[in-house]
Amino acid sequence: MPRGKIQLRQVNPDLIYNSVAVSKFINHMMKGGKKSASAKIMYKALEIVKEKSKKNPVEVFETALVNITPQVEVKSRRVGGATYQVPMEVKGNRKNSLGMRWLLTAARAHKGKPMADSLSDEILLAFKNEGAAIKKKEDTHRMAEANRAFAHFAW
Repeated sequence: MPRGKIQLRQVNPDLIYNSVAVSKFINHMMKGGKKSASAKIMYKALEIVKEKSKKNPVEVFETALVNITPQVEVKSRRVGGATYQVPMEVKGNRKNSLGMRWLLTAARAHKGKPMADSLSDEILLAFKNEGAAIKKKEDTHRMAEANRAFAHFAW
């Protein structure tokens, strides 16, 4: 039984760049409630992006996020004893969440490097449509394309 619409929290923009996307990413990156440590890493990564690309770091970051966000994904549907991977369109908030998660996973995979350096590298690679996060998006799209025959199970 439906219980009404869920109220989404309004995320305040970050203090330095006045960007909601940066603020949300800081919250995604946070571990154990250490928001200040997460913010330091993010701001340092954006400074490195600014030095390397000679562009506005927030615009580079937001373009990288747009490049990473998936359009379709596969979801499991059980139909008559068989489980099918059904391609479905990704809704708004989930798109951004998946993109941020993939960017963080790709940055954390770089071992032996400070997090700010690996995060800035991954942001720049995503800006150029390269890197592990972009590969994850392409794999997801490829999987959805391969299972297009089961699209009629999406209800």
